[in-house]
Amino acid sequence: MNRNRPWLTEGRRRSLTGWGFLLPAALLILVMSFIPMFQAFVLSMKTGRGTNLEFAEPLWSNYARLLSDEVFKLTLQNTFIYLIIQVPLMLILALVLANLLNDPHLRWKGFWRTAIFLPCAVSLVSYSLVFRTMFANDGFVNDALLGIGLIDGPINWLGQPETARFVIILGLLWRWTGYNMVFYLAALQNIDQSSIEAARMDGANAWQTFWHVTVPQLKPMILLTAIISTNGTLQLFDESWALTRGGPAYSTMSMSHYLYEVSFLKNPNFGYAAAISFVILVLVAVLAFVQMKVGDKRD
Repeated sequence: MNRNRPWLTEGRRRSLTGWGFLLPAALLILVMSFIPMFQAFVLSMKTGRGTNLEFAEPLWSNYARLLSDEVFKLTLQNTFIYLIIQVPLMLILALVLANLLNDPHLRWKGFWRTAIFLPCAVSLVSYSLVFRTMFANDGFVNDALLGIGLIDGPINWLGQPETARFVIILGLLWRWTGYNMVFYLAALQNIDQSSIEAARMDGANAWQTFWHVTVPQLKPMILLTAIISTNGTLQLFDESWALTRGGPAYSTMSMSHYLYEVSFLKNPNFGYAAAISFVILVLVAVLAFVQMKVGDKRD
């Protein structure tokens, strides 16, 4: 078949076939992702209002401005508060729930799994309205706490920085714990049950079996969910916008929310907004790299 093309060996033919399938997707990624990223980087070195943009002098002026932008520093602080508190709590809770729901003797497993997973499929608008209503001054949470005598008067949950951050963290936990639980449930199906049975025969209790046998076998999935959750939290926008509008006084605003305000509200400044977006990109890349290095112990 290839007598006239001796250079086209079987291996080269398969390689060319593979590249032929990959090329359309690679071109789409180049056109839809990498070229816009390069254009955004060029835009981050420009200054001006609206479409009247010109290159800044010096070119790194927008990045230097970030160092003195108190609002950006506050949004950076807020984002890391969400990251440090919410992500570990969410992953631990998801892991515990997955282990409990993986019990073969548990009744109504399908119901419990669906009920815990459903929040991540709920509309953002619906869920934010419910949370804002629950945590209003005359909402269900205050009524319940007053009814059992834990507080003397209504708490302005969304009007104080600390409590407003708490509501956002609670919303994130409610919405995304079930999503991560599904990853762990899938990974638990592939665990060698003989290792768990051997640990029990050796006298290990439920906690020792879970910590020393189950968790080590879940490390690749834990690493994956940690990276996904970290990246999602660094790019957090929905809860900051829908639950608190970034208030009070920017105390709950995330970096992506601030990026949106700089881009489209007040006096749009696309060059400065592009610089903020690249800072977020660098943070995402650095933290993902660190997690890969720390979590991946394969030889």
